[in-house]
Amino acid sequence: MRCKVCGRDYPSLYHFKTADVCIGCYEGMDDAARVKAALPAGIFQMTTTAFTIDGYRIVKSLGVVRGITVRSRSVFGTIGASLQTIVGGNITLFSELCEQTRSEAFEMMVNHAVERGASAVIGVRYDATEIMQGVTEVLCYGTAVAVEPVEGGPAA
Repeated sequence: MRCKVCGRDYPSLYHFKTADVCIGCYEGMDDAARVKAALPAGIFQMTTTAFTIDGYRIVKSLGVVRGITVRSRSVFGTIGASLQTIVGGNITLFSELCEQTRSEAFEMMVNHAVERGASAVIGVRYDATEIMQGVTEVLCYGTAVAVEPVEGGPAA
């Protein structure tokens, strides 16, 4: 990725946290500038599990894009979740961890698509694998595409 502030290249791994600026420029910003820098790309609105987007025509396929994150449960989180299992019902500590992990993998996938010049991601899927006890990899992947509105369609 190329930082929009200083122009330096930086690893795309940071992109999901800082949008279009490197971590060095991001850390030097005030809170208002950080909020603006971290706004998600418009492509967030153009993701689907389907292989078409109503009102749009795919003009170019840019290949598979992915976001991968690996998480482990903390000792305190595991103890807290164990106590929740005694009461029964939704184990909120694990639900929140799962949602945060999926969201992070999704953001990384979208940013990978933006790097490739995509305007949409189709065929979005998730996969999870337990790497070792208590450590899980979550993968979000799809096909990055360039789309344009269909004349007379809902997007036109």
